[in-house]
Amino acid sequence: MCLAIPAKIVDIEEGVANCRVGDSDTFIKVSLMLMDGAVEPGEYLIVHAGFALRKLDEKEALETLQILRDMAELQSGEQAGF
Repeated sequence: MCLAIPAKIVDIEEGVANCRVGDSDTFIKVSLMLMDGAVEPGEYLIVHAGFALRKLDEKEALETLQILRDMAELQSGEQAGF
């Protein structure tokens, strides 16, 4: 099973978005070639295997991140950052 974590676009250059994964200090390069519409810095994406699959609105992205944090805390007993 694969899990896609919301990633926030920091900047875009030549069809590749530099994104922050969740609220961590991890940044990834994401291809935008599968996206139908335009995206902009500050927007959230669902990313899988290096490709943006779809855009998320901020509310959905933040709710998803909170669910992932809650799941990680239950599993580890520690506060998690996503």
